Amino acid sequence: MPNLTDISTIRDLCARYDFALSKGFGQNFIVNPGICPKIVEAAGIDKSWGVIEVGPGVGVLTKELALRANKVVAIEVDQRLPPLLAETLAEFDNVEILLQDVLKVDLAGLIREKFAGMPVAVCANLPYYITSPILMRLLEEKLPIQHITVMVQKEAADRITATPGTREAGAISYAVDYYAKPRLLFTVQPGSFYPPPKVTSAVIQLQVREQPAVQVEDEAGFFKLVRAAFGQRRKTAANSISNGMGLPKAKVADALQAAGLSPTARPEQLTLEDFCALQKALAEAK
Repeated sequence: MPNLTDISTIRDLCARYDFALSKGFGQNFIVNPGICPKIVEAAGIDKSWGVIEVGPGVGVLTKELALRANKVVAIEVDQRLPPLLAETLAEFDNVEILLQDVLKVDLAGLIREKFAGMPVAVCANLPYYITSPILMRLLEEKLPIQHITVMVQKEAADRITATPGTREAGAISYAVDYYAKPRLLFTVQPGSFYPPPKVTSAVIQLQVREQPAVQVEDEAGFFKLVRAAFGQRRKTAANSISNGMGLPKAKVADALQAAGLSPTARPEQLTLEDFCALQKALAEAK
């Protein structure tokens, strides 16, 4: 099997398959040989597991997953890659390449069909330009996934794993914490990739909750409220929510007080429970 963490090997593969790396697909391949085994070890994958990978690239992480998992389904949107992957993963009969856009795949159907009776995990080096849409799709659909272990841009990792109610938190922090328990595992320097990106990366893990962190009657409305609050994060929550949802500021301020919150509170000072209470107060004010 080719050494997929050797830059000359990758260049040779790309040349033979007339494959040029695409900035549009966010393609940066891992060439540090210690990274992929560390990711898979952190994911706790063994022969009982089914794994979904997003964006296998030349197959460096796919190989490590295939060595440990029962079955791996790697979802790849770049139509140029399957012939190359057929070579790099030729020795594995437990890997399937699905040539589709992960944002359009019937993930629930895929899990039923490919992973019957198995615990399921997601493990991937995510394309950084669509990190949040991919993570939210995986979480919002309430799929039977136990955990998600992914490499993302360090800045995104800090935001995703930030605790709601702290200065570092943003709308994505609240959305992720609602569905999962996130943690940052380790950082990865630019030199671990080919070509090296301009940013530091990090591996995070989201342990999917059996039940959401708070109980809300209107989930869509709840996240609309959170997004509105962080739409203008330099302003108070009252101003941001008023502007973002088209509500009179006085009504929002009254709802904040009714929820036991300060009318001058900043969005990042509110917890998930605070937003839950605020949503309820706004609903009752109608």
